[in-house]
Amino acid sequence: MTVGVVMLVHTALDRAEQVARHWTASGCPVVLHVDKNVSRKAYKDFVTACSDNSMILFSQRHRCEWGTWGIVAASQSASELMLEEFPDVRHVYLASGSCLPLRPVQELIDYLAARPRTDFIESATTADVPWTVGGLDHERFTLRFPFSWKKQRVLFDRYVALQRLLRFKRKIPSGLVPHMGSQWWCLTRQTLSAILEDPERDIYDRYFRRVWIPDESYYQTLARLYSSNIESRSLTLSKFDFQGKPHIFYDDHLQLLRRSDCFVARKIWPRAERLYQAFLTDQAGAMKKTEPNPGKIDRIFAKAVERRTRGRDGLYMQSRFPRHGNENGLTSNPYSMFQGFTELFENFEPWLAKATGARVHGHLFGPERAEFAGGQNQINGALSDKAVLRDYDPNRFLTSLIWNTRGERQCFQFGPADNQKINWMVARDPNAQISVITGSWAVPLFKSNQNFAELRKEAALLQKVESDHLEILRSVWTKARVRIWTMAEFVEAPMEPIQTIIDEIGPSNPRRLGEAPKMVDLTGFGQFLQNLKNQGMHPYLMGDFPVEQGPANMSKPNRKPYLVR
Repeated sequence: MTVGVVMLVHTALDRAEQVARHWTASGCPVVLHVDKNVSRKAYKDFVTACSDNSMILFSQRHRCEWGTWGIVAASQSASELMLEEFPDVRHVYLASGSCLPLRPVQELIDYLAARPRTDFIESATTADVPWTVGGLDHERFTLRFPFSWKKQRVLFDRYVALQRLLRFKRKIPSGLVPHMGSQWWCLTRQTLSAILEDPERDIYDRYFRRVWIPDESYYQTLARLYSSNIESRSLTLSKFDFQGKPHIFYDDHLQLLRRSDCFVARKIWPRAERLYQAFLTDQAGAMKKTEPNPGKIDRIFAKAVERRTRGRDGLYMQSRFPRHGNENGLTSNPYSMFQGFTELFENFEPWLAKATGARVHGHLFGPERAEFAGGQNQINGALSDKAVLRDYDPNRFLTSLIWNTRGERQCFQFGPADNQKINWMVARDPNAQISVITGSWAVPLFKSNQNFAELRKEAALLQKVESDHLEILRSVWTKARVRIWTMAEFVEAPMEPIQTIIDEIGPSNPRRLGEAPKMVDLTGFGQFLQNLKNQGMHPYLMGDFPVEQGPANMSKPNRKPYLVR
């Protein structure tokens, strides 16, 4: 008793011949079905090339197209010829022309001989199948599909929509419970012959002829009627991507295929010389005689699919630019945005860099330029400080900056005068740490030498912009770590919030601050705010800031230091 191999071939005929001779060299007869789409000349040359091998036969040809009945008809014709011409065959193994045996054929023969009544065919009900792609699972058995999904896609979709609209449903033949699975099976002679010789075969064939992708359901369903022992798995290693397309194995997959311990793999690239040479000539079989276990490489394939569909955190590629909300992480690393600190403290950026070891930038989104740390004109990734380049896509500017400076914490200043297009992205980013002192934008206005009417107008505009930003930061969609203080409450006790911020972004073993940044002189600031109120502009974002009016000749009290030792 031996194993017979049915091969469905439509391309790379030279490789199919090579593999067929490999099967027959170990005593396994091969029946080849060549797609009718292959030219007559190519077919005749192929038959002539194999004519010297009596164990290679050719079956009646059918026109095969993905998802249509022709593939099932091809396997039926070839299987009937196999059972008729080779009575010693106990198992029939269905393969394609791009399949490649990974282990010595004798190991497969011995493996199946030890399981003479076991059918290896993936067979699961539609409710248990997680891999269907295209939105049709149970409907593929209840609707009609006379049109090709690949060549007549418009007709296919419209006809499906029409049947749904009319609530049309086909009647499933009595006694059948639709099952699905991989089209690559290995059936016993008893089960396969029972399927092909069934008195009801005409009824089943007529029904499955209009089922969508019948090669994934015909044998998988009928085997349940006749098999006494189904092992619901395929002996062929066949991996598919997230779109339902098969993975193609190349030369650099050699070690990966060896690790699978599977008997056969598809889909092999026809020009993978190294694979064909290694597996068709190395009869020592560098693999161990062990149970096929494709699960060994499932993790690698799952990781590859995830990398292809999700990419890496914070990396945006033109080949998989994500839709809004489908990003795999908005940015790649944690970073901090400070609003109102550089206006309230003198030399805040160098002080923060010294305290945390982070790279601290000025206003990256300022109106004039991107204020990179150290006054640089360019930064990692060839990012320019020119505002016109940055403002073409401010969100991508920020994500590029974070990606290209991985491993180093980035901090930058922000304010209502800056480009506000990044607000929502930063607010939605779990990597962002946002610290805001509301109303600090008024300090530069207070220090400036402008006409008061101009100051009032600008203050009203900046307050409106900051108010809108605060609304975003308090949104239910915000995922960033946000801390907001009014200027009045922050000035009253600055050390505690500063220490909290430093502990978050500083080294892993933080120490208490020995020195705080120097606060700007706010003498008269309260009166400035009162003047704005008197002019009809209500500066409410600063909090309850005291007016601090006193006699003109009153000596100025020394401010209490807030050093912590």
